[in-house]
Amino acid sequence: MNDSSWGAPPQAGQAGYWGPTERGPVQGAAPAGPAYDAPEAQQTRPMPIVPDGPAYGGDQDDDRGAARTGGPLFRDEDHGAFPGGNGAGFPPGDHGRFPDERYGGRSGGPSAQPHATPQHDSSYVPQNPEPMPAAQPQPQPAPAPAPPKKSAGRDLGAAIGVGVGLGVVIVASLFVVKAVFVGVVAVAVVVGLWELTSRLQERKQIKAPLVPLAVGGAAMVVAGYVRGAEGAWVAMALTALAVLVWRMTEPPEGYLKDVTAGVFAAFYVPFLATFVAMMLTADDGPWRVLTFLLLTVVSDTGAYAVGWRFGTHKLAPRISPGKTREGLLGAVSFAMVAGALCLQFLIDDGTWWQGLLLGLAVAASATLGDLGESMIKRDLGIKDMGTLLPGHGGIMDRLDSLLPTAPVVWLLLVLFVGSG
Repeated sequence: MNDSSWGAPPQAGQAGYWGPTERGPVQGAAPAGPAYDAPEAQQTRPMPIVPDGPAYGGDQDDDRGAARTGGPLFRDEDHGAFPGGNGAGFPPGDHGRFPDERYGGRSGGPSAQPHATPQHDSSYVPQNPEPMPAAQPQPQPAPAPAPPKKSAGRDLGAAIGVGVGLGVVIVASLFVVKAVFVGVVAVAVVVGLWELTSRLQERKQIKAPLVPLAVGGAAMVVAGYVRGAEGAWVAMALTALAVLVWRMTEPPEGYLKDVTAGVFAAFYVPFLATFVAMMLTADDGPWRVLTFLLLTVVSDTGAYAVGWRFGTHKLAPRISPGKTREGLLGAVSFAMVAGALCLQFLIDDGTWWQGLLLGLAVAASATLGDLGESMIKRDLGIKDMGTLLPGHGGIMDRLDSLLPTAPVVWLLLVLFVGSG
């Protein structure tokens, strides 16, 4: 390739010719000598003309090597000369040759100077590195929650206190004056009817007439004590008729459902309670009533104690989630033992094996009565029928297992030892 492609070769000594001059060899060029001045050197390509002048606008940079072009675009003050440069007019990646104080480096040569200092550059801004954040403690995993303790689901202290108080009143009235006990049963029936009809009206808008139910219910209990089963049936029929007539005084809308609920309430509460009054008419009537109460309470207690401690298999979860099969076994076991003891020592002419059968029947009827009451409360969407008895709920919440058990005990005692 000839040299004409670059233009005519410059004459020796011409400015810009990279070769021996009176100024001496250019710094960084090949040393002068025969190899350089040989005729073959004329075959090399001429270098472009570079104006002679200070590369950096000052004598302080004369020791930096080969001269550089000057001018406004290459001034040290213009820090944007090279896009993406290092902020001092040098191309990107030039930190190795011209150290940047931000990185703490210096050039490899002994004559290198920091390219920017507070004395040489008025735009120098010291870079203060941000302090390292303090080490944060690693969060410790939360301890596993302790398994929840089994709860009784009610205030046991209040429940026991109220139960003992009611027991004292019942036993005192039972063995002192029988008529007083009949009055206690009648009051319990009236309060139970009030709770039941109030919940029906609140939750289902069913208006069962309370006045004929209360009067007829109290009359039913007294008739059962005075006239026995015949008197109880007559009182029941009259009470149902009174409910039908009483409801006629109001508009006909909802008549059928109101009277149906009224007849159901008359049978469910006062009529079943009359069997307690009929047990009292026997010669050993107080002991029969006491046996009935003891067996029902022991059955409920056994079911509660065993089910709370060992219950895992649900008995009827859709009706009463708290009842378990283990609790039912506890109720049967406790009631049979108590029945054998009561028939052997409290009832005239009774035997222990009769007590076992009586206890088994009581456990079954008490459980069914409890489930029946729970079914009513589930339909009404309530937990308790009332709040009259702290720790127990309402009167109906205590009569739920007693009411269906009364006719069972009355009938079996008549079969085992007579109506005496």
